[in-house]
Amino acid sequence: MEFTKGHGTGNDFVILPDPDGALDLTPGLVAAICDRRRGVGGDGVLRVVRAAKHPEGAALAAEAEWFMDYWNSDGSFAEMCGNGARVFVRYLLENGLATPAGAALPVATRAGVVRARIEADAIAVEMRRPRVYDASTATLGGLTLPGAAVDVGNPHLVCALPVGLELGSLDLTHAPEYDARVFPAGVNVEFIAPGEPVAGTDGHVLMRVYERGSAETLSCGTGACAVAAVALRDAARDTGTVAVDVPGGRLTITVTDDSCWLAGPAVLVATGTITPATLLP
Repeated sequence: MEFTKGHGTGNDFVILPDPDGALDLTPGLVAAICDRRRGVGGDGVLRVVRAAKHPEGAALAAEAEWFMDYWNSDGSFAEMCGNGARVFVRYLLENGLATPAGAALPVATRAGVVRARIEADAIAVEMRRPRVYDASTATLGGLTLPGAAVDVGNPHLVCALPVGLELGSLDLTHAPEYDARVFPAGVNVEFIAPGEPVAGTDGHVLMRVYERGSAETLSCGTGACAVAAVALRDAARDTGTVAVDVPGGRLTITVTDDSCWLAGPAVLVATGTITPATLLP
């Protein structure tokens, strides 16, 4: 089984080329591939398959040739992954599977079709406009924080830290507790603090995230979009650009009237082969 390893601001993925949908992927195999000691290691798996050859992508085949079959590192599915989409596009481009045509390159996902734009060393993907729709709380280590529920094609809870509590002090080795009535399918929880002003933006936010199905990651693209939406709302703005610093680097999010652009680096770092029989007991 061939693979490529890539990351977007430290959010890392194992990319599996499977244009005709022939690979027999299972939750156990995905989890074994993503194991950082016994496998390749990653926050998730990106299977590169033609939309027409995947049951969840077939309906989108007229709009996009390629379907991003994204799996979390525990073997569960996710509706969308913003950094994953950017790395997925980098893989398509560097392997001659796609070329940018016109303004954007379409990619099918479980959350619908997203469009990518190549900007020098960065790749930006256009996703749905984040929707702030409810209030809830997250509890971490006995500390309960209020937050905003945000839909970015997948569920998020954005919690601002009180003054005096540093992001680096949070223990994210355990999953935050949340209200399952608000998030019946689980939730990605973002913890945020204000950053210093950044030229050319309408806001700057520092973020750490605990991702559903992957634990703490160095970056989360859809989470950064959720954070930007909350930051703009709190600034009484409907649209704008927000710099979001994650442990793996900086993402730039631009929220428009009808969409959200997530921009940042996307890098491929290695290729190789996997022998599935050596990963599974």
